[in-house]
Amino acid sequence: MAGESKLTLSVMTADIGGFVGHLSSHPEVLDTAKERLYAAREKGTILDFHVLRCGDDLELIITHQNGCDNRGIHELAWNIFSACRDTAAELKLYAWGQGLVRDIFTGSLKGMGPGAAEIEFVERTSEPVVILMSNKTSTGVWNLPLYKIFADPFNTAGLILDPTMLEGFSFNVLCVNDNKEIVLSTPREAHYLLALAGFTGKYRITSVHRNTDCDIAAAISSPKLKAMGGKVAEESTPAAIFRCQAGFPATGEVMEALSFPHLCEGWLRNAHIGPLMPVPFYEANPTRFDGPPRVIAAGFQISNGRLIGPHDMFDDPAFDETRRLANQVTDYMRRHGPFQPHLSFREEYSTLPFVMDKLKDRFKKL
Repeated sequence: MAGESKLTLSVMTADIGGFVGHLSSHPEVLDTAKERLYAAREKGTILDFHVLRCGDDLELIITHQNGCDNRGIHELAWNIFSACRDTAAELKLYAWGQGLVRDIFTGSLKGMGPGAAEIEFVERTSEPVVILMSNKTSTGVWNLPLYKIFADPFNTAGLILDPTMLEGFSFNVLCVNDNKEIVLSTPREAHYLLALAGFTGKYRITSVHRNTDCDIAAAISSPKLKAMGGKVAEESTPAAIFRCQAGFPATGEVMEALSFPHLCEGWLRNAHIGPLMPVPFYEANPTRFDGPPRVIAAGFQISNGRLIGPHDMFDDPAFDETRRLANQVTDYMRRHGPFQPHLSFREEYSTLPFVMDKLKDRFKKL
């Protein structure tokens, strides 16, 4: 980009209907999104785009110069998701209306069902980015990888080998219950960060900045789930954007954090806990018990706003052992059936409120 003009990278995600069940997205849904984004690029509304899917979640990757939380870009994404929902309805795809919880655009995607991860930055001489997209996961899934990538030298050697990273990074942490945010700086406040981030259902890392110049390093998308009696009204489709190299963690350091298939909430009916399995694009089809949870990684070089890519970052035999371990953990967790710790610890994702209502008069005080 010329001079100091800023570029915005937006990743919008939504559940637009499953093919078959909650397994995948139908090609016609992806084509609907591509056609409308192509038209927007021709009009000059956006600079470039790419459409991907992880499981039955649709991802719109867009570059533009309108800044984060721009009403026009959010409305464009909303209209595209609505058109994709209409396509899904025509195909009678499963739960085609689940991902959009409102009928009319209200000015932002926030609170409307879809997720949005966005960063605004001045494009460097070389601007590599990695975008993580997931399926069958829930709020807080990125907390552990984010800590490892930006605060753990055992994962990210650059924290001690790159002079521009020695001062560390700051983490914006949202308390989902109270809708309050705090900024914690590492390495000085690493223990405070861990004390919060480990409670992934309550605290969520939303963005990361470099301490030396406050430049954006990562941004997260994880809409808060609204559930009652097993029915999910707002589907979680967490995505994450990472800037890489030259003062930020290397692409290999970002990917290394996903070499451990850590446990996360989500899976079947968003009511179970299982391992996050990193897979190439073509294996993002969670069929076993609607899982296990999946993550794909798309690598891009950004050149004057153009998205050069994607490179399928998990299409690498180095992750075969990670996938094998994830399958072993899946076997172990599934043997618990409807018992914790396989079953989510949050009662609101179960039918327990209804069961308790039916049984309340039969409980006797001891």
